[in-house]
Amino acid sequence: MNQPAAVPEISPVELNARLGAGDVPVLVDVRESFERAIADLPEHGQIAIPTGQFMQRLAEVPKGGSIVVYCRSGSRSEWATRLLLAHGYEDVSNLAGGVLAWRTDVDPSLASY
Repeated sequence: MNQPAAVPEISPVELNARLGAGDVPVLVDVRESFERAIADLPEHGQIAIPTGQFMQRLAEVPKGGSIVVYCRSGSRSEWATRLLLAHGYEDVSNLAGGVLAWRTDVDPSLASY
């Protein structure tokens, strides 16, 4: 059985550096609303589309430009990244390790869940 191709990833440290430099990609949060209430990345106009609604709401993600998809640990966002790539989006990356890795590598003040 063939393994699926690896999806493009960006580390929390790399994303934080981009945000700090004003190079802000479209951030797509595929977690549930209760998760966003616990902990989130800094506010940069994230588009919040829970995984269960992602197929129906795909058109809310703008085509063109850079996109970073994230979730709690990186697995749901990996799925969403694959879906976007399959639908013709080109510059899409999964946030490696998700919000948990962001907390570990960038902002330890975030609540863990």
